Amino acid sequence: MSSTNKSSQTRLLGPLMVDVAGLELTAEDRELLCHPLVGGLILFTRNYRDPEQLKALCAEILALPRPSRLLLAVDHEGGRVQRFRVGFTRIPAMRSLGQLYAEDFKRALGEARQHGATIGQELSAYGIDLCFAPVLDIDHGVSSVIGDRAFADSAETIIQLARAFRAGLNSAGLCATGKHFPGHGAVVADSHLELPIDRRKEEEIRGRDLQPFRVLINDGIESLMMAHVRYTTVDQEPASLSRRWIQDILRKELDFAGAIFCDDLSMGGAAVVGSMEERARRALEVGNDMLPVCNDRAAVTALIDALHDVKPDRAASARLKKLYGRHVENAA
Repeated sequence: MSSTNKSSQTRLLGPLMVDVAGLELTAEDRELLCHPLVGGLILFTRNYRDPEQLKALCAEILALPRPSRLLLAVDHEGGRVQRFRVGFTRIPAMRSLGQLYAEDFKRALGEARQHGATIGQELSAYGIDLCFAPVLDIDHGVSSVIGDRAFADSAETIIQLARAFRAGLNSAGLCATGKHFPGHGAVVADSHLELPIDRRKEEEIRGRDLQPFRVLINDGIESLMMAHVRYTTVDQEPASLSRRWIQDILRKELDFAGAIFCDDLSMGGAAVVGSMEERARRALEVGNDMLPVCNDRAAVTALIDALHDVKPDRAASARLKKLYGRHVENAA
């Protein structure tokens, strides 16, 4: 790993989001997390033992001698994707809200807002900024990796419940991250393992899957995460690494001004592009603001050395800093 650059650009958040292996930081972790190309840290179940330990870990992370504090995130949607359990409120899978919506929509909206508020309150107490939710994918009944993580198979139901969930998060001082743009629910393959291929017509994707994203963007959702899925009628590149999806459709057509997260570059769905360096350079070139690289420390350290010529981007850093939780004073 190359030495830390002390230039004025170190006040900017770098584009890499990395992870750590244990319950506390090692000396190597501290060096890595202070590198100017690293702007974020994502926590996993392996980083959690109990509330006291998590409090100490987050305090240590946020006290690192950096010009700008790290953006701290966790996948904490509820259901099977909830990294912290003991000592935290158990949040049900979002599918349960979609089922309730069909029976009593007012109660479902109230519960969606409350779940968002609970997640926001509990995570912000530790200094965590993002829970990488809500899932805006439509459940087409074929994707096991999405499945009950989706609110419903109806775009309108997803829109209403996601709005309520986001309102709950925002009430607790946390921003939302809608995922996985432009929709991961119509493919069988698991993008953690391989690149899923969606061969539907562009009109069908736009007319259905894009709708929750379009509405939440118009509402002002703060960030989105891209899908490692190839939509062959739109572009041959995965959406996460596609200039057409990110620049032409998301930025220009849909006028999205928030932060864009690539999905994890360690996933099989990104491997089609080539080496980790090639994936990262492509992801930045097409307009992703932050690139998670998880569960592969050797790849992260090699990537930092390979990207020695890359400097943190001022506009991307500004978008990312807007995601700091309410607990952060003077986020500029």
